[in-house]
Amino acid sequence: MKRIPPAALIGLIITSLYFLSAIFAPVISPYPMTEIVGGVWDPPSAAHWLGTDNIGRDLLSRMIYGGRTTIFIATAATVLSFTSGSVLGFTAAVLGGWADQLLSRFVDLVMSIPTLIFALVVLSVMPVTIPILIVVMGFLDATRVFRLSRAVAVDINVMDFVEAAKLRGEGRVWIIFREILPNALSPLVAELGMRFIFMVLFVSTLSFLGLGVQPPLADWGGIVKENKDGIVYGIGAALWPAVAIATLAISVNLVADWVLNRTTSLKGGRGG
Repeated sequence: MKRIPPAALIGLIITSLYFLSAIFAPVISPYPMTEIVGGVWDPPSAAHWLGTDNIGRDLLSRMIYGGRTTIFIATAATVLSFTSGSVLGFTAAVLGGWADQLLSRFVDLVMSIPTLIFALVVLSVMPVTIPILIVVMGFLDATRVFRLSRAVAVDINVMDFVEAAKLRGEGRVWIIFREILPNALSPLVAELGMRFIFMVLFVSTLSFLGLGVQPPLADWGGIVKENKDGIVYGIGAALWPAVAIATLAISVNLVADWVLNRTTSLKGGRGG
């Protein structure tokens, strides 16, 4: 078994720490998420490692709970977009004809509208809850996954082993999940990391604009919004969630690159 490269190991450790802190947020958080425990924008101290926020809540506790919300929404939306987008993309490639044209043109129509504007319009007329956020984000991002999965599946669909499966009389479901999916994993794995990062940035942007996670719940974009006025006075409370978003994005990228390289090398080794 090959050793994990240092960059990938660092990314794996950081990503794991973020996910573990999200899972065990009620256990490791020093204070409740909404409890006022100090003054406005108190500096870091032994009692409050990152200081307090704009109304005196412990910023570290808000960051931990905010990470839990952000990571949960991003993960759920990524799973939804990847599942629906890849299945529809593979289906369009296998069916071809009018079904492929209908799905592809619908996806083109949705993608012609800027994603953020589309989400803002939809969320402005609907109750902003976490399930609705996940569905809207997953639906909009599924179009990107559809385009990639369809492009990959079209190439695989004409290969000899797929033609052989068709001649054996295998059904379309078998061909999609047993022939195309295993051979499409390499590009999809790389895209999975990118889509997750996009979801983190997307939900943070929506919260910053006021149409994402609603108070009293915390997420990283909302924490930036709550504390942005402090930057004028030299208070860096809004910078901590920005650093968290950046480090999570970098660490996930490092892991995704390593998984992609490892999958590609294993596939090449089997082919040789």
